[in-house]
Amino acid sequence: MELPFSANPNPLPLENMSRIAGERAADYRNANPFPHIALDNFFDETMLSRVLEEFPNRKQIKWTEFDNYHEVKLSAQKDDNFGPATKWLMYHLNSSYFINFLEELTGIQGLLPDPHFEGGGLHQIMPGGKLGVHADFNKHRKLNVDRRINLLVYLNKNWKEEYGGQLELWDKTMEHSIVKILPIFNRIVLFSTTDTAYHGHPEPLKCPEDMSRKSIALYYYSNGRLEEEVTDSHSTLFKLRPNEKAKRSLKQLVKAFIPPIVLEVKHKLSGKM
Repeated sequence: MELPFSANPNPLPLENMSRIAGERAADYRNANPFPHIALDNFFDETMLSRVLEEFPNRKQIKWTEFDNYHEVKLSAQKDDNFGPATKWLMYHLNSSYFINFLEELTGIQGLLPDPHFEGGGLHQIMPGGKLGVHADFNKHRKLNVDRRINLLVYLNKNWKEEYGGQLELWDKTMEHSIVKILPIFNRIVLFSTTDTAYHGHPEPLKCPEDMSRKSIALYYYSNGRLEEEVTDSHSTLFKLRPNEKAKRSLKQLVKAFIPPIVLEVKHKLSGKM
């Protein structure tokens, strides 16, 4: 098997992970509004640049498209959409090395990776796109285990503050955005998922038309969770910000009345599938 990058057969920073987990565990667990951490320059830059180079544009693969008031984004979770460097990275992010790092950092034991990348994989948001504030689905549909940790790997070089796209972490009362994290290249974000771990980037992107907000997402699970966190199984729980009212754009209103088969033909003809 030819490695996608021969200089470093393991893309994880093995020599640093235990130190990082030990030094930053308290920061993660005591973070406000819920346990989280952002780590910069986590991966080898050359390796992650290879991942970015093979990141598919809107027309190269069949993306799952979301276009409603709460979210306007693209998602691809099947691993046949991943390039060789991306597959190699994803494999190691589901490995025992990385699971051990997560357990040491978060204090959550018995974590399980997701080989199906349910809801995760490649995420791309185009100019004008967004992801409303929400709490994540809490159960894996196929494996029936509890979602506990989110990992986001950002792939956006030369990303400026004015482009927006900051990951916002909100308090459990949905009154205030407590933390905003810019999605810059080689920054990872880890956070614990509960029914009140509200997050998103609700403001439409303002990046140039030839750019997009690119990220990789992986989620980690456990068989059971703290008793005070147990709730009925649910899908994504979107929340409105103070003084925010949900409304559809004209495009979304028209789309609601178009039969799915017509939309599929339109996408194929336009080369978007």
